[in-house]
Amino acid sequence: MLVWGLAARAPSSPPASDPLPPEMKPYTETIPGTEIHFDLAPIPGGTFNMGSPPGEAGRSEDEGPAHRVTVHPFWMGKTEVTWDEYDVFAFKAGITRTVGSPVEETAAEKLADAVTHPTPPYTDETFGFGRKGQPAINITHHAAMEYTRWLSALTGKTYRLPTEAEWEYACRAGASTPFFFGGDATELGDYSWDADNSGARPHPVGQKKPNPWGLYDILGNVGEWVLDKYDKDYYGSFKPDVPALLPVLIPGRERFPNVVRGGSWDDKAGRVRCAARLASSADWMSQDPQRPQSIWWLTDALFVGFRIVRPLEEQENLKGIRSQVKKFDF
Repeated sequence: MLVWGLAARAPSSPPASDPLPPEMKPYTETIPGTEIHFDLAPIPGGTFNMGSPPGEAGRSEDEGPAHRVTVHPFWMGKTEVTWDEYDVFAFKAGITRTVGSPVEETAAEKLADAVTHPTPPYTDETFGFGRKGQPAINITHHAAMEYTRWLSALTGKTYRLPTEAEWEYACRAGASTPFFFGGDATELGDYSWDADNSGARPHPVGQKKPNPWGLYDILGNVGEWVLDKYDKDYYGSFKPDVPALLPVLIPGRERFPNVVRGGSWDDKAGRVRCAARLASSADWMSQDPQRPQSIWWLTDALFVGFRIVRPLEEQENLKGIRSQVKKFDF
């Protein structure tokens, strides 16, 4: 088994999680006006070793150097966002009003309706994989960010994409090994849909074992957008032994590249590790003939979805964050 101490310049301190604040309990969020709901798990704050050491099987150079990172408590969706949830945003599917309710929208509904909604997709966005319980795929980074902004307006809670640091911290759940369950890739199939067992398709969420913090499909099934812009040299900007507090590389107006984490149904074990990073690419929409190409839908990213978080207290530089991508930005 690989250990962090083998890495040159790798931090030697073990991961440390703080006690959960008493107000942080698991809860279920129901999308207002619907019967559609999803579960969130509380994630304690703490300090961990982000990245991977040289020699870890499947490692890419952009996973190092390993460095210490501190994150604050947050809730994270137990599963990836499904079509059931996303369709309410994209198509207002399933929204109902009770008999006798006022015709006028509530203040929250008006705020949520002010968020721009997706244009109709050019192709079948599910690519024949189905909708019920399936993770939403072919969603752009912009679309995922707008979904969380819409959900925040509708519920009055702060939802967003996880930062890359939050995502890896939650995935590891206190582990410093290549996978949250250890270093033996032969166990991956118990927790993950990947190239060895997926049948070349994504699967309904929550069918495999969760990680120790109750997160399903955090490795495999579909890769997951995180908030950060991708920079292959980003980790080199941190001091290896001084914890970075709440790091995030905030995205700008460029559509690509942004970071995807966790690997997918189309990846071998080496790409389905806690530290594995993937940069998005314009190739993921190469079949879109529209000019300008859609800022909402991807045509070639059947392996990409997303999961959401809710911070206990939002970090200052992310308050009110929204996508900066515009229709005519190239």
